[in-house]
Amino acid sequence: MLLFKRDVFGHFYFIKWLLTFIVGVFTYPFIRIFNKITLEGMENLEKYGDTNVLFVSNHQTYFADAITLYHVFSRTKMAFANNLNHPFYLLTPRMNSFYIAAEETMRSGVFPKLLAYAGAIQTQRTWRNKDQSVNRQVRFTDITNIGVALDAGWVITFPQGTTKPHAPVRRGIVHIIKKYKPIIIPLVIDGFSDIFPKKGIFPKKWGSNLSVRFKEELHINPSDDAEIILQQIMDAIEQTPPKKPE
Repeated sequence: MLLFKRDVFGHFYFIKWLLTFIVGVFTYPFIRIFNKITLEGMENLEKYGDTNVLFVSNHQTYFADAITLYHVFSRTKMAFANNLNHPFYLLTPRMNSFYIAAEETMRSGVFPKLLAYAGAIQTQRTWRNKDQSVNRQVRFTDITNIGVALDAGWVITFPQGTTKPHAPVRRGIVHIIKKYKPIIIPLVIDGFSDIFPKKGIFPKKWGSNLSVRFKEELHINPSDDAEIILQQIMDAIEQTPPKKPE
């Protein structure tokens, strides 16, 4: 019975469903009615199965990106269609979707904590602690938790770890790829930083365009050097800095 079942992290499915439904209903007008969203490539997702799929994406806001992807992934429970025209999919969301998020972000208030319960895999940043720069090793329990999530479903990661455009991809993604060898699907999002504040979900303006574009599977050789893998991901999510004119 759904009321008492738990996911792989011990979270009750019913609470996850309720949180996803409420946040989905609240945010749907911001994404689909008062603004416009364009989706591409969703028809390709059907062939990848329900587990061990890692989505790698650029990042523009703290919360709006991930919430929108929850809309998109829930849509796949009804049909792999490139639209969010009918929000009935919110009644049957994809419950085993997870996203990797910084621990300090998801513990910063009541709303982030609720979002975290719905599917966050909280990780420790290796390069920053709040406003201070640090240099620490990857916490391997974080890598283990990501593996648990991949065994159960789909995982979204924003491997740059920041909303700054063209920031380098962090090396933690290499550990994940080498250890678990997931199916890797790059996606490119756009328009979120124009419409949503960095740390909020109330739009700054209306009548604007959002886009989510799923690309073909990215084939990475796990035995390649880390720098090669990092560059492949940067290119795939279209975050390689443009070359300066000579």
